[in-house]
Amino acid sequence: MAIVQGAEQVKTSIRAVLKAPHLAAFLPATMIFAYWYGGESLMVLVAILFPGLLAIGGAVTRPATASPRKIDTVTGLPKRDKLLEHLDRGFAPEAAFEKSCLVLEIDDFEKLSQQLGRAGIEHICRAVSDRLRSALRESDLICSLGAGRFGLSIDKRQRADLEATLQLAARLQATVSEPISLDQTRVLLSSCIGFALPGRAPEASGDALLAAAESALSVATQAGPGSIRAYSNGMVPRVGRVEHNREALLRALDEGQIAPWFQPQVCVKTGRLTGCEALARWQHPTMGLIAPGAFLPAIAKAGLLERLGEVVLYGALSALRDWDREGLTVPTVAINVSAEELNNPCLSDKIRWELDRFDIAPSRLVVEILEDVITQTKDDIAIHNVNALAEIGCKIDLDDFGTGNAAIASIARFNVHRIKVDRSFVTHIDSDADQQNMFSAILTIANQLKVGTVAEGVETHAEHAMLVKLGCDHAQGYSIAKPMPAAAIPDWALGRDQNQATRQDISKLA
Repeated sequence: MAIVQGAEQVKTSIRAVLKAPHLAAFLPATMIFAYWYGGESLMVLVAILFPGLLAIGGAVTRPATASPRKIDTVTGLPKRDKLLEHLDRGFAPEAAFEKSCLVLEIDDFEKLSQQLGRAGIEHICRAVSDRLRSALRESDLICSLGAGRFGLSIDKRQRADLEATLQLAARLQATVSEPISLDQTRVLLSSCIGFALPGRAPEASGDALLAAAESALSVATQAGPGSIRAYSNGMVPRVGRVEHNREALLRALDEGQIAPWFQPQVCVKTGRLTGCEALARWQHPTMGLIAPGAFLPAIAKAGLLERLGEVVLYGALSALRDWDREGLTVPTVAINVSAEELNNPCLSDKIRWELDRFDIAPSRLVVEILEDVITQTKDDIAIHNVNALAEIGCKIDLDDFGTGNAAIASIARFNVHRIKVDRSFVTHIDSDADQQNMFSAILTIANQLKVGTVAEGVETHAEHAMLVKLGCDHAQGYSIAKPMPAAAIPDWALGRDQNQATRQDISKLA
């Protein structure tokens, strides 16, 4: 890399000499000297050769144009190779400034891609790249790393320490979070950022610095939407997107590496625990906790969604039984059912059999079905399964409400118990009047249809407070609790009860 950079610098220097204005002044003098020394014939020869040599020199020293393969066709940004080259310069002895590396990733990018389609997600990526470019200095660099991920090389100037980089990351997140207009609608985004300072890189190279920033990003995405993390020596040197093969996925499912974790749902007004949602998590023996976005697409691709559903159902009912034995009241547990599972004629019978085996009332099992699955399915088997589950007493939640095209008639047709309002309608609801109006409209529909509401992705206490004001029924999100293993739920519930009791005592004294 250094050799290539040196060659480019030599070419640039030669080209600067060839393009200098004073060089052209030598042409008349050279021709007079040629005429004096060799007569008219030599003068004509020099008149031909001199411009030709300049043209050849210019062509040889012309800067290399970027290959189309090295430019992202959607955003027009350079790709990973350019970022590595830029970061490498910061480690050169003659470098004026060291380089810090930040990697920003749009939260829930795969889900957004499915919701918005190809044209929509490309519009989003272009808008985000333009905003990030406008937020940086001319000496900084932004590159596309694909799939809603951007890499940034930042000059580490004086006082650009950890605190300053954290502030920069927060400013970049704020830039990304501004509403984006798309087909007369507004899209609100959040993002995670991982960054690495040059002094923390495992090696003095651009590749090591980028790997460190990506490792920090992996930790940030596991912490939840909108998180920022700095690289530290305890992190895995490189964490990238890993393509898991079918054999490894099957082994993980069979050995209990992939199992349900549980995110509490609470009554918005009282704070009382009303249920838990079972969410698949992979605790890898060597790689640690793998984010769902890194393995769920691989499971779908491998045709293992039904097997995953069996693992989650078994784990959810086992947890419910164990909580009952410990005296912990968890009214319901929710599982997600995919379109592939709904098309299995035996699904409703299989769930009924599992409920009987664990001696759990069907009313305590909530089956979550994506809005798009209900609106797009024309399969009699899927319709039969949903209705059969409702008939035996299971509750049906319509997931990600507001992101698809569900007709109001579909909600009544499938005997929906609650609608789960997608987090895109919850983000910034405390400060955005348009968000409040949209959410109020959804609550009005739910009230008219006599179905409950659950707000997903509640990340701040201010958002929670606004949900109370608007009249939402239930909420779940990181401001309440992160997903956790089943064994951790009792301690969490006890701690929450104690905190609520303390707050009540304080209010009485006040």
